[in-house]
Amino acid sequence: MRVLPPIGKSKQYPELLLTVIHAQERGAPKGRDKVDWKLITDLPVTSRTQAIEKLEWYSLRWKIEVFHKILKSGCKAEASKLRTANRLVNLISVLAILSWRIFWMTMMNRAAPNAGPEVAFTALEIKLLDRLVSKPAADVRSRSLSTYLTKLARLGGYLARSSDPPPGNMVVWRGLSRLTDIHLGFLLATQDVGN
Repeated sequence: MRVLPPIGKSKQYPELLLTVIHAQERGAPKGRDKVDWKLITDLPVTSRTQAIEKLEWYSLRWKIEVFHKILKSGCKAEASKLRTANRLVNLISVLAILSWRIFWMTMMNRAAPNAGPEVAFTALEIKLLDRLVSKPAADVRSRSLSTYLTKLARLGGYLARSSDPPPGNMVVWRGLSRLTDIHLGFLLATQDVGN
């Protein structure tokens, strides 16, 4: 597809050569509409393989949106009162790492719930979660990532009922914030006692 700039701006902007990729899901899935995407790109698409590659990239967009939601709504990156670019860069760097950790832990819980908790938690975090959140009777012997992520989410208000879906990013964020506050309070209390 060839897209021309507005007539009044034709000397400022070049025409664009774009490719439209139209992807439709085969068959009719149960309980939802079938996928029907029309994507426009300025990247070269000359084969089916290249079209599928662009579709796979596009399919990742939701994960990117979720990461930004954690960064903006959980970490409240936009609420910062910092005024200099250098300070903002430093803050957003730390918040991006924290946001990624929360997103990664939630995704790991969905992909490998039976993995050991050490995959995502430090030994100190595991100890704190064991002390702060009592285990349901069914989980007494379970030392899985899922068990500890659920404990963390319970600190953030997750009810952990049998009918509840796995904990989401925002409840994990609230739980991690609370765990951090408790950990810092403990560190400060032990430091005061020693002085």
